[in-house]
Amino acid sequence: MFNLMTGWFEAARFGADVQRVMTLRMMRFATGDANAATEAARMISEKAAAFGEAQLAVMTALAKGHGMHTAARHAYAPYRRRVRANRRRLGG
Repeated sequence: MFNLMTGWFEAARFGADVQRVMTLRMMRFATGDANAATEAARMISEKAAAFGEAQLAVMTALAKGHGMHTAARHAYAPYRRRVRANRRRLGG
């Protein structure tokens, strides 16, 4: 039961972090911030890099004989790292 709640809290925190990053980026774009174009380019390149890392993590986990749950957890890690880093960077 504790693992279920821990997973739920982690998912809720991740969702809140994603919403915060999206809001901060939209505010930057809407206000015409001088760094808006750089942020947009960074956003696209980060998504592509995170997808590649997640794909590699899934393939590696499955090749090592781990189950889908472990593979999914490994695939989630690159996204989690980037979202938290962006939250800290954009949130000041």
